[in-house]
Amino acid sequence: MNWAEAGFEVLGTKVLWTDLIGNVAALATVLLAIRKSIWTWPVQLVGSVLLLVASINAHITGNALKQVMFGALAVYGWWRWSRGTQGGQELAVRPATSRERFGLLGVMVAGTAAVGVIFFVAGLSWGSHAPLPEGYFLVAADAYIFVGSAVATWAQSRALVDFWLIWVAVDLVGVPVAFRSGLVVSGAVYGVFFVLVLVGFFNWLKEYRSRAVLVPKEAV
Repeated sequence: MNWAEAGFEVLGTKVLWTDLIGNVAALATVLLAIRKSIWTWPVQLVGSVLLLVASINAHITGNALKQVMFGALAVYGWWRWSRGTQGGQELAVRPATSRERFGLLGVMVAGTAAVGVIFFVAGLSWGSHAPLPEGYFLVAADAYIFVGSAVATWAQSRALVDFWLIWVAVDLVGVPVAFRSGLVVSGAVYGVFFVLVLVGFFNWLKEYRSRAVLVPKEAV
């Protein structure tokens, strides 16, 4: 057994170290994002690599591709936040505009449909091998999580408060799908994510509103 398959058993269920440590890194990423720490991105990159290995071992190709996407977006987000905090500035967060929200929603809907077809035809989703009609729902869920995760991470890189709400929508599907695939740790972590993203949303929104009130006073 190599390091990628190493793990331990809990109540008869094998837990991979890559899945465990990768999800610990993912949790740390959320906590760092709440604090707007630039470290959220390198930690996300490390977590993505470990979860990529765990997903490959679990034969969940769609989830593995999601981790590749996370890694690429981590590099982009790192660059964006570095620019936004140059000279010791604090990262400025803001709600998305109406136009941006429609754009994000449009990408979510169109992207899920397109990726779902690709996943099903190419057999990239573990759900594509399940009996129909269950397979259709599993592939759609896989595609939704993939696209939603990409949209949420991109919005996070732009310091949009709305990215937290996108994660809530993703978690509502991600929790049952993770448990269904056998990644128990991932499923449990998704549940914790759900609570943390709500905390993050209210923290970022509160900060934005506080700054919006102070700026006019400072300008006077």
